[in-house]
Amino acid sequence: MQPQKNLCFRHRPSVAAALLALLLGGCAVGPDYQRPGMREVSTFKEAEGWVSAAPADMLDRGPWWQLFDDPVLTGLAARVNISNQNVAAAVAAYAQARAAVREQQAGLFPAVTLNSGANRSHSSSTSAAGSSGRTGNNYQASIGSSWEPDVWGRLGRAVESSTASAQASEADLASARLSAQGELAVNYLTLRQLDAQKTLLDATLAGFQRTLDITQNRYAAGIAAKTDVLQAQTQLANSQADSAGLTRQRAQLEHAIAVLVGEAPAHFSLAPAAWKPSVPDVPLGIASELLQRRPDIAAAERGVAVANEQIGIARSAYYPSFSLGASYGLGASRVADLFSAPSSVWSLGLSAAQSLFNAGATAARVEGRQAAHAQAVARYRKTVLTAFQGVEDQLAATRTLLVQQGLRRQASEAADQVEQQVLNRYRSGQVGYTEVVTAQATALNARRALVQTLADRQTTAVALIQSLGGGWQASP
Repeated sequence: MQPQKNLCFRHRPSVAAALLALLLGGCAVGPDYQRPGMREVSTFKEAEGWVSAAPADMLDRGPWWQLFDDPVLTGLAARVNISNQNVAAAVAAYAQARAAVREQQAGLFPAVTLNSGANRSHSSSTSAAGSSGRTGNNYQASIGSSWEPDVWGRLGRAVESSTASAQASEADLASARLSAQGELAVNYLTLRQLDAQKTLLDATLAGFQRTLDITQNRYAAGIAAKTDVLQAQTQLANSQADSAGLTRQRAQLEHAIAVLVGEAPAHFSLAPAAWKPSVPDVPLGIASELLQRRPDIAAAERGVAVANEQIGIARSAYYPSFSLGASYGLGASRVADLFSAPSSVWSLGLSAAQSLFNAGATAARVEGRQAAHAQAVARYRKTVLTAFQGVEDQLAATRTLLVQQGLRRQASEAADQVEQQVLNRYRSGQVGYTEVVTAQATALNARRALVQTLADRQTTAVALIQSLGGGWQASP
C-alpha cells in the first residue's frame, strides 16, 4: 500500500478539525503571575500626632505644587510637563513601549503576503537540420498566508510581557515628571529663600554701614581706637562678600530652572519677589496606599510581571511549535491572461518543529529566567522598603524642623535685643567694639538660620510629597 499524503486534510476532515481545535485552544505553560508578597504596613511610625489640614484630594488631582499657593511656581510646573527634555524622553519611551505591545499582538494573527514575478527564458537545440530556439515569457501571481497558533501560550505571554513593560514605562514617565516637578519646586523655593536672605542681608548691611559711620566719627573725635574702625570695615566687607555669594547662588538656580522648563538660560529670568514662607499641610493617606501611589514601586512591580512572563516563554521551548500555511497562485505566458488562466496551483499544509537535543540550552534559559524573576522580586521589595523609609525620614524631618523653627525664632529675637543693647552701650562708651562685632554677627547668623529653617520646612514638604508619590495613581 502506498503511503497517503496530506491524509488529515484530504481524507480525514474530522481529524483536521480536531487538530485545529487543539491548536486554537492551546495551553499556556509557565507560572501564573502573582504580585510579590510584602509585610503589610498600616501606619507610618513617624506620623504620630500628624494632622492634615489641607484638602486630602489635592494629591489625587495631580497639581500638588498648588499647595504652596504661588502662581509663578504653578506656571513653571505646567511648563515642565511640556518642555522638560527628561520628560520628553520618557514620553517617547512610553510611546515606543506601546508600539511594542501592538507589534506583539500582531503575532497572534495570520500574516498574508502577495507575491508576483515575471521572467523571460530562451531554450535552443542543434540538430542535423540546423539549430532552433524558443523564447517565452512567464508571469506568476500568488497570495499566501501563514499562521503560528499559540498552542503553548508563548505568543500570549509575549503580549503580556510587552504590556507589562509598557505599564512600567508609563510608571517611569510618571517618575520622570514627579522628579522634574520636585526639582523645579525645590529650586524655585530655594531661589525665593535666597531673595529673602538677600533682603535680610541688605538691611543688615545698611545697619553695618551706619555702625561704621558712627565708629569713624568716634575715631575722628578721638574717643575710639583705629582698631574699632578696622573691625567695622572688616565686618561690612565680609557681609558684602556674603551678599555677592547669594547673587551667584541665585543665578545658578535661575539657570537650573530654565533648563527644567526647556529654556536656554539666556532667554529666561525670574524677577526678585517676596518669599512666602508658608508650609502646606501634606495629606498622608493610608500607609498601604503607598504601593499604588509611588510610580517607582509600580514600575518595579511591573518588572516582576515581565520576568514572570519570560519564564513561560522560555518553557514553551520544551514543546513543539506549529505553523499553518496556505497559498494560491496563477501563472500565464502573458500578463493579460494571468487572471483568466485555466491553470492554478494551491497548497495547504501544517508543519511542526521540535528541538530534540540542544545540550541543555532550553533548561539553562528557563533557569536564567527564573533567576531574573527572583532578582526582580528582590528589587521590588527593596523599592518598597526604600519608599517607606523615605516617607518616615521626611515625616521625622518635618516634625523636627517645626520644633527647630520655634527655637530659631526665639534665638533670633533674643540676639536682636542683645545687638541693640550692646550697640547702645558702645555709643555711651561702656563696652569695646569687639562686643559690638560679636553681637552683630550673632544676630545676623540667627536671622539667617531662621530663614534657612523656614526654607528647609518647605523643601521637606516637597520631599514628603514626592515620597508619597505626588499626584500619581497606579493603574489597576
